[in-house]
Amino acid sequence: MTASSLFETSILGPMTLKNRLWRSATWENMADDAGHMTPELLEIYENLARGGVGTIITGYAYIRKEEQANPGMMGIYDDSFISEYKTFTDRMHELGANIILQGCYGGSQTNFKPESRLIWGPSAVEHPIFKVTPTSMNQEDIAALIDSYAQAGRRAKAAGFDGFQIHGAHGYLLSQFLTPYFNRRSDEYGGSIENRARIIYEVLEAVRKEVGPEYPVLIKMHSTDEWGDQGLTPEESVFVAKGLETRGITAIELSGGHLSKDPSTLPIKPKIINERKQSYFRGPAAMIAAAVEVPVILVGGNRSVAVMEEILGSTPIQYFSFARTLLSEPDLPNKWKQGFRDRPRCVSCNQCWGEDKNICILDRKKEA
Repeated sequence: MTASSLFETSILGPMTLKNRLWRSATWENMADDAGHMTPELLEIYENLARGGVGTIITGYAYIRKEEQANPGMMGIYDDSFISEYKTFTDRMHELGANIILQGCYGGSQTNFKPESRLIWGPSAVEHPIFKVTPTSMNQEDIAALIDSYAQAGRRAKAAGFDGFQIHGAHGYLLSQFLTPYFNRRSDEYGGSIENRARIIYEVLEAVRKEVGPEYPVLIKMHSTDEWGDQGLTPEESVFVAKGLETRGITAIELSGGHLSKDPSTLPIKPKIINERKQSYFRGPAAMIAAAVEVPVILVGGNRSVAVMEEILGSTPIQYFSFARTLLSEPDLPNKWKQGFRDRPRCVSCNQCWGEDKNICILDRKKEA
């Protein structure tokens, strides 16, 4: 396996991918108060597209107007976004990148105005970190949520996005349904992994009805919650992935972990300069990739060409996505293609997240 393998062209549904490198959805905290595009946010995406990554997944966009999990999120909750996003997607295509919209319902993993919002959850279980107790969803709520995802997918297609990604990871609502700690239901949406996955299957099926059989619909989900018997296991993730495959998922991006005071369980793990600590979900992700035919995208600590080449050559994982690394260095794919093999600028310090906007701490110091 040679370095050029990361930069070979491949086909995913109707999309042509110029390389195997993706930008994973990353919350930039730069949209306006209603979730609309700003010049500053557009510049972030233009730099990513110019920087050589083949496919960009947007930061999570909230699918219901009253359910904004964090400030500065993009929105996709009504049709007013379609025309402005069409201008945005046209620009990304001009710059040579595919662009996929990620839709999300946040839930109890939030500290953004929780006292003034109705926040849904699979069960009324207080979040262990954010201390928010959601309202347990009834059948009518579940139907409304499913329709919100479906309409978000429809809008993404109408706006010219190359695909739509369902956010089912990182402690947000859909991933909470998969996680026993949060999901303590006794109806058809709780208990067995088949029941806990039901809402995700129904979301996918509803999106498919809106966008048709060929339009790329992806999901970001966990390979493992790293939470023992309170979390989603790799074996359960295999079950979910197989169910998604039979229902028409186009590709699966695999992350993992959960928020806690132990850094080793975080989805974005710090202190991973050593290559042995990088690409840290490769084990369970490879197991899941071996169980399905649809492509798997690995996210989490990918920052070494040598490590990615080894994974590409020895496992069924086909693609790699990046968040913090491209937040710090959006032109890293171009540098890799040109032969750069030194350490990336990002040192995985997890200090990208600011009160006003989310940028690399090294850039924040420049602005000070």
